[in-house]
Amino acid sequence: MKPRAMLPLLALLPAVAFAHGVSGHDADFVMQARGAHPGPFAYLGAKHMVTGYDHLAFLAGVIFLLHRLRDVALYATLFAAGHTITLLGAVLLGWRVDAHLVDAVIGLSVVYKGFENIGGFRVLPVRPDPRIAVFAFGLVHGLGLATKVQELEPSRDGLVANLVSFNLGVELGQLLALTVMVLLFALWRSTRHFNAAIVPANGVLMAVGFLLFGYQLAGFLLAA
Repeated sequence: MKPRAMLPLLALLPAVAFAHGVSGHDADFVMQARGAHPGPFAYLGAKHMVTGYDHLAFLAGVIFLLHRLRDVALYATLFAAGHTITLLGAVLLGWRVDAHLVDAVIGLSVVYKGFENIGGFRVLPVRPDPRIAVFAFGLVHGLGLATKVQELEPSRDGLVANLVSFNLGVELGQLLALTVMVLLFALWRSTRHFNAAIVPANGVLMAVGFLLFGYQLAGFLLAA
């Protein structure tokens, strides 16, 4: 990939740092909702996933080198299982973690996948199992989702139904995003430029992760 071709990707980096959270009318709705509202909460979950650049960047890294649909399905299921466990568990059981620190680790998860995709772990005598890593990072991404819900302090009235609906929406949003990504990657792999772009493209992915990590770490230090 030529440096000029990478400029649009680099231009997205500032947006990545800020593209996370529930705000505006969506936030007002969550804070004021009483009782079960499965439809709106499912919509919010899907919207959060398809506009969450940190989640999308990680998913792009996960499927970057996957050629078979069954492998995509396996890793997507592991990721979904991980973030479902911690999203539901953290909110319903009242687990609280610092949102900045969780999002900083999410940034590192993007770095991890980019580094793995360029063969960075080949020098190690024992390589991390990518399936375990995706599930583990899914747990972290779920905590990130949970912190966004907890910040809005939703009513306990209808919380279980609304949270399950929100999580269902997240899964639907992930499925939609993955469908688009798989098609785009399939088209990209059919060109003669793909192999040459693996290292620079994953370098950009790592840069996005480091930017998100640095932004969230700075937020944590300033808040402290």
